Amino acid sequence: MAMVRCTMAQALVRYLCNQFTIVNGQRVPLFPGVFAIFGHGNVTCLAEALEAVQDKLPTWRGQNEQSMALAAIGFAKAVRRRQIMVATSSIGPGALNMVTAAGVAHTNRLPVLLLAGDTFVNRRPDPVMQQVEHFGNPTITVNDAFKAVTRYWDRIVHPEQVISSLPQAVAAMLDPADCGPAFIALPQDVQEMAWDYPEAFFAETVHNIPRPRPDRGRLDEAASLLKNAQRPLIISGGGVRYSGAEDALAAFAAKHGVPLCETIAGKGSVSHDHPVHVGPIGIVGSTSANAMAAEADVILAVGTRLMDFTTGSWSSFRQDAKFITVNTARWDATKHRALAVVGDALETVKELDQNLDGWTADTAWTEQGKIEFAKWNVALDGFQKPTNDPIPTYAQVIGVVNAKAGEYDLLITAAGGLPGEVMKNWRVKAPNTFDCEFGFSCMGYEIPAGWGAAMADPTRTPIVMIGDGTYMMMNSDIYSSVLSGHKIILIVCDNGGYAVINRLQNAKGGASFNNLLKDCRVKEPFAVDFNKHAEAMGALTRRVESLADLGQAVEWAKTTDRTTVITIVSDAFTWTPGDAWWDVGVPQVSVRAEVSNAAQQQQEGRTRQRVGV
Repeated sequence: MAMVRCTMAQALVRYLCNQFTIVNGQRVPLFPGVFAIFGHGNVTCLAEALEAVQDKLPTWRGQNEQSMALAAIGFAKAVRRRQIMVATSSIGPGALNMVTAAGVAHTNRLPVLLLAGDTFVNRRPDPVMQQVEHFGNPTITVNDAFKAVTRYWDRIVHPEQVISSLPQAVAAMLDPADCGPAFIALPQDVQEMAWDYPEAFFAETVHNIPRPRPDRGRLDEAASLLKNAQRPLIISGGGVRYSGAEDALAAFAAKHGVPLCETIAGKGSVSHDHPVHVGPIGIVGSTSANAMAAEADVILAVGTRLMDFTTGSWSSFRQDAKFITVNTARWDATKHRALAVVGDALETVKELDQNLDGWTADTAWTEQGKIEFAKWNVALDGFQKPTNDPIPTYAQVIGVVNAKAGEYDLLITAAGGLPGEVMKNWRVKAPNTFDCEFGFSCMGYEIPAGWGAAMADPTRTPIVMIGDGTYMMMNSDIYSSVLSGHKIILIVCDNGGYAVINRLQNAKGGASFNNLLKDCRVKEPFAVDFNKHAEAMGALTRRVESLADLGQAVEWAKTTDRTTVITIVSDAFTWTPGDAWWDVGVPQVSVRAEVSNAAQQQQEGRTRQRVGV
């Protein structure tokens, strides 16, 4: 057997370089790049290995370990899980900075390979810098924190172990049912060790993402339920997009006349004007989709984990409504007494279509969906119509940006008031042009994700929309995108703090406290000049005062040669209606009458929740 002698770090990198996949009929690297911040735990060995292959496996330097891992996740979403970026850090705080990003990837079922330095296996120099010691268990390091937020976790304590570990990590990240982040800890002394590796370990390998087909019996049961339904409804989730099932599901819904609504992760699986589309569903959804959900008797949920923002904390549906859940993950499919059809979305929809050949939903129900959606579109026109008010609303700002966006421009947001507002007000012009990270709703995801998405597809410039709170939390990848030449257009809506949480606080009877800057313990409210700040990081900027100026600024931003930031003051108190009920904790006892009233209303809302798991 031919052998290759190299260090463990060199072997790891060489393996990554020889993994490929097929995208749009073309063989491409499975691992197209690495985001890295080097420290003593990874600079001497792993960096040495990466430097030698930088033309084959490019390394991009981030400004924060969390944000560079978020950029890797934004890349994964943009390519619909078909390629995997790597993020590496040293041991200690650098590694722990990536834990939040791992949570984002884990919650959203997205692949990213995280490599962190670790302490010495031989323990000779213990305790080393940045080592957290556990007196009763010396095997624990900060890297054990990743166990709660990864699909695959390993620590390499012998150089030979990468031979078995790396294929398992890749398999986990490519498995549609188990997809998520993989983490491998790399102790410093093991990184340096040389070993004779089988040459076959480094053979070029082409990976194809599997498409598990559904059980025929479950498929027959699903078809029977739909054929007997009076008011069927489709919920399209993020899994539809990752499966590449958008066209198939859109055709299925139109052929059988079944109204189709979308989850937050699923928005963009069809265009806004698809003939049976009834809008986004749930707490940040449309009145049209929520009205249809309230009457539906059979719900076909495809590629969704049915989180509370989709189900209105399970209050949006009839108690006797029946669910059919199509999902590659058994866990996601087996919820709320649903008929679990475990299988790939594309294959399942195609086979279910054959089982339902000749069947269509009641035309009156299909027409009801069109009527509800038409009313919703009229309402959107009203919400977005410019007024003489000095401060524009989110709906008006989004309406202008949406109108100026190209057919294939990608919209990215994640946290604060914008997710609900773009879910309702952004009219998708083409499938797969919308990314709202709301599984983890991670403040700070947006700008790094824009950087990653720009890397993933150089033919389009991501449009990133954030609030002032998110900007203050994580903005350094404006600088990253300028340095690397991956342009994004950033729209900053400044409403003076955490306005949407202030809204929730007030809605449940609480006094405004510690959310809007004016309600915080500060010497005096101070307005940050986001334009000057972004300019200092190399971006082009423009501050606008009106909706007309905003439209012109977006047009200008599309012509610039680098990341461009546009800021506008926006209303902190006006929100687009259409929300479903949401279950949150409200104090059962309070000195505030408003809180007591809200608690009573919350208890009343819970009487509408479906009883189930």
